[in-house]
Amino acid sequence: MIKLHDKRFKPFLSEEEILSAVKKVAEEVALDYKDQVPIFVGVLNGAFVFVSDFLKYYQHPCEVSFVKLSSYHGLTSTGIVETLLDIPDNLEGRSVIILEDIIDTGRTLKELVHLFSNTNVKDFKIATLFYKPEVYNGEYSIDYVGMEIPDKFIVGYGLDYNELGRNLREVYQLNQNHMINLVLFGKPGAGKGTQAEFLKEKYNLKHISTGDVFRYNIKNGTELGKLAQSYMDKGDLVPDELTIKMLQEEVEKNPDASGFIFDGFPRTTAQSEALDNFLESKNMKINATIALEADDKVLVERLLERGKLSGRPDDQDKEKIENRFEEYNQKTAPLRQYYEAQSKFHSVNGIGTIDEVTQRLKAVIDTL
Repeated sequence: MIKLHDKRFKPFLSEEEILSAVKKVAEEVALDYKDQVPIFVGVLNGAFVFVSDFLKYYQHPCEVSFVKLSSYHGLTSTGIVETLLDIPDNLEGRSVIILEDIIDTGRTLKELVHLFSNTNVKDFKIATLFYKPEVYNGEYSIDYVGMEIPDKFIVGYGLDYNELGRNLREVYQLNQNHMINLVLFGKPGAGKGTQAEFLKEKYNLKHISTGDVFRYNIKNGTELGKLAQSYMDKGDLVPDELTIKMLQEEVEKNPDASGFIFDGFPRTTAQSEALDNFLESKNMKINATIALEADDKVLVERLLERGKLSGRPDDQDKEKIENRFEEYNQKTAPLRQYYEAQSKFHSVNGIGTIDEVTQRLKAVIDTL
């Protein structure tokens, strides 16, 4: 297992397997072009290692050039292909073979075909080391394939994750354990904190309480904490972007977690969208939002009893408790609609023993 930036990757293809596939492509191309002098055009940056080894196996006269295109940022394709290095000039009447490191959706291939469409080449073919048939759109024929691979993100042998990993001799696959990411809702006194402790132990989840994260950053004088304090000192709300940055740091501190419980965030639809966007950038998502439901009268009694032990003034005043409930109702209603539209909202009865409520939550999570 290796770690690049915030992601872990597991071994997928050995150097021997890769070179065998490279040799296969070179030999198949040689059968068609050994009596000519073809121009091999490598696609930078990823294919430079493939091109180098390909030429070692191709034992016939040839020329080599490169184009440079880009459509990837991080783990996902942007869908916008940029031409960073144009095609060579001396192509008229020549046989051109594109050497690609990997073909998946075909977006880059489409741009390559367009680049060469106005040239008077003798013939034009595509060779790729890796090919993902599950996601390829099939618009153009691929003439030479080293090996077919599943639709998993890979690094090594010229392929990168945010520019790291190109120099690896083997190929590694993104280690995607099935993650469970939850948003836990509940009125004050509903038992979110207690249940989060059980859930994180049961499912190896990291409990991220927004209140705890804020207190940690402010107490330790982090840059984010100082910035948050500056807003609070002026009586302003801390911007969602700053809260998301704090959550991002917590997520990145725990790369081995099997998922996260977000507690106290989101509280608005805008925050829900911001959280979704952040998780998507990490190739993650919210799997479910769970609301612990309980009768207000029961919760008031719980909080008043808790207030006797905790000394918290907001747990000792019935009117203040009811105001907190009203604020929760107003803020949670649109969130419920937001997650129901994604079929991710679950309501769980929060009345009963701790174990009874835990079992209800477990029943929901085990279906994910």
